[in-house]
Amino acid sequence: MANSPSGDSVTERLVRVLETFTPTRTAQTATEIGRRAGLPASSAHRIVGELVDAGLLERGEDRRIRVGMRLWELATRSSHALRLRQAALPFMEHVQARVREHTQLAILDQDDALFVERLSGPDAGANVTRVAGRLPLHASSSGLVLLAFGDRELQERVLAGPLKPLSRATPTDPQALRRKLDEVRTLGHALAPGYIEDVSTGLAVPVRDETGRTVAALSVVLPRDAQTEFALVELYRAARGIERAMGARR
Repeated sequence: MANSPSGDSVTERLVRVLETFTPTRTAQTATEIGRRAGLPASSAHRIVGELVDAGLLERGEDRRIRVGMRLWELATRSSHALRLRQAALPFMEHVQARVREHTQLAILDQDDALFVERLSGPDAGANVTRVAGRLPLHASSSGLVLLAFGDRELQERVLAGPLKPLSRATPTDPQALRRKLDEVRTLGHALAPGYIEDVSTGLAVPVRDETGRTVAALSVVLPRDAQTEFALVELYRAARGIERAMGARR
C-alpha cells in the first residue's frame, strides 16, 4: 500500500486508528483519534470517514466514533480464539459456579496474555482483568503459564525485559522470574500471590492442543489468603474438558 509523506503505510495508519480504542475508551471524536494515533487532523478525519463508510467504525448521534459491528463480524469469522472460547465456556461456567470467584481464559498474543473470556459472580473479589484486555506475561498467573510453557525464544525475550511491576510482589528480577518459571513447569500450574493487586492471588493451569502445545491458560482470581487446593482441582478438571472439546488426544 502507498505510504504517507511521513513514510507510514496505509495499513500502519489504519491499525493505529483502531488501536486508539480500548476496553475503557469505547467512544471518541475523530480529532481525539487523530491525536492518539499521531496523525494529522485531515488524515484522521479522512481515515475515520472511510472506516465508517465500510462499517468498521460507527458514528453515533453524538458524533462520537465507536467500533462497528462489521469489524466484530470479520474478527470472529474462523477465529481460533472464538472456537477456543466456545469450547471453554461450559467448563468455565462450572468452575465459576463451584469456586465462586473470577474465572478467566487467556491466550498468548504479541508477548502479552490476552483475555478472551471472564466470568464473575456478584461476590467475587478484586480483579483488573477485562475481556479483550491484556496483561504482561510476567505479572499474572495466566501469563506465567503461557510463558513457562511457551518456546525458549519467547522466554528469553521476556526475561530480557523490561519487567515492569504492577504491584510490590510482581517479579521484576530476571533470575527470580526464571526460577518462578521453573517452578511453574515443575508444578504444572502457576500461583501469583499479589502480583497484580495486594488483595488477590491468581491461580492458572495450561490448556493444551492435540500436539501437547499450550494454547491457553485457565485461571481463577482468589482472595490473597484463600486456600488453593479446591480451586486447583476444578481448574485441572476444566482444562482437561476443554482439551477434549477441542479434540486434543490424551
